[in-house]
Amino acid sequence: MKIRTRSAEETRRLGLALGARLQALDLLCLYGTLGAGKTTFVQGLAKGMGFKGRVMSPTFGIARMYRAPKLILHHVDLYRVDAHHTGDIGLEELVRDPSAACVIEWPDAGLPYLPKDRLELRLSLSPAGGRALALKALGKRSKKLLAGLKA
Repeated sequence: MKIRTRSAEETRRLGLALGARLQALDLLCLYGTLGAGKTTFVQGLAKGMGFKGRVMSPTFGIARMYRAPKLILHHVDLYRVDAHHTGDIGLEELVRDPSAACVIEWPDAGLPYLPKDRLELRLSLSPAGGRALALKALGKRSKKLLAGLKA
């Protein structure tokens, strides 16, 4: 599924729509260059889950946890993590937390620890302005998560 957003607010609204659909053990992997809108998307995702606080990039802390009314969101950024050290940060526990969904920015270093059923989002800045998002479901649950999401 390909979606184009014209502004940061539209990117947040897309995250909000998807966040309202998240369930425990859902996993989203976000790919994109610096400034492509990954954290902006996660801001909407957390709000869609009912989280009321501030959502920031976890680049320097590696992971943040946002407690929404019914579900926790683990927000992980592997930008500064070497593939040989991914296991040291407890990534496997975060993606298998039965009370949480998980979103990972720059997930390449953690691929060996990730469930096969996940939703991958590739964000890029569009030459015409805004952002282009390509969403790919890699399993039964992630396909269900995308079902009904308006493109």
